[in-house]
Amino acid sequence: MPDPRFELTKITETEWLILDHRYATNDARQTVARIYRLDTVEVEVLWLRELPLASYYMSAEDAFDDLTRFSTPSRAKPPITIVHRPPLSATA
Repeated sequence: MPDPRFELTKITETEWLILDHRYATNDARQTVARIYRLDTVEVEVLWLRELPLASYYMSAEDAFDDLTRFSTPSRAKPPITIVHRPPLSATA
């Protein structure tokens, strides 16, 4: 089941918003991105937060999927165990 935190909302035939439901409707931080269709196979994303994600995608859904992947912590690997050893003795 997809994370209900984010929502992709179509506002016109060529524009979408990505909303973050962690914030209230009247909070400006709720809007994560504005997406504009450039042509039939490309959209431009204006991220309204500092995110290391692309600015161009093939569709609004691709941008939305990229954000949800980026925001979901990976649980595929167990935590790395750090081995603790005493300090090396100084021998002269």
